[in-house]
Amino acid sequence: MSRFTGLRPMLWTENLDESIEFYTHILGFEVLSRNDEWHWASLRKDDVHIMLALPNEHENPAAIGFTGSFYFNVDKVDELWEDLKTKAKICYEIETFEWEMREFAIYDNNGYILQFGEPVDNIGNTE
Repeated sequence: MSRFTGLRPMLWTENLDESIEFYTHILGFEVLSRNDEWHWASLRKDDVHIMLALPNEHENPAAIGFTGSFYFNVDKVDELWEDLKTKAKICYEIETFEWEMREFAIYDNNGYILQFGEPVDNIGNTE
């Protein structure tokens, strides 16, 4: 049986440069590869990989959007919150939830919801 080895979402955008700017300058991603002819870029931060692209004609460019959110597991969620709370549009502020996650969410430049969370039992552990 096939083994899944990763997930790299392709986020559609109407403005590739603006999206690259958001993910590199606000969230600290690095551009691994970019092809302006294809209107595509690959980005990475730590173990997280995403791709950005203008949708192709066969992909219905009018359908830019996502009916969910992207959830990032992070270390030091409170530090990240302090860094991002004035740099991005807030979806919801940092909170500790009953499911033992401390998390918050922002919107990226395309309106995608980006959630960031850390298990409560990890907070304060430096190991």
